[in-house]
Amino acid sequence: MTENFNIQGAAALSICESLLLCLGDLGLIDDKDVVGILEDAANAHGKENNSEDRHAHHQEVHDLIKQIIKGGNSVRHLK
Repeated sequence: MTENFNIQGAAALSICESLLLCLGDLGLIDDKDVVGILEDAANAHGKENNSEDRHAHHQEVHDLIKQIIKGGNSVRHLK
């Protein structure tokens, strides 16, 4: 992966975290909904949805999203 790609990924993750937090703060979604959204995102990177040549990259994305679910985000922890 290129450094530019890593920067774009970090920016995207930060933006998505902020959006999920904002939606929760506004009462539009609850913690269960946040976890559901993250589970859907992780499942989109599951091995059954990706070719073998891209498997390692998708597995790393899947694992990162699962860590976020388990440990919370970088700003606040899910309840």
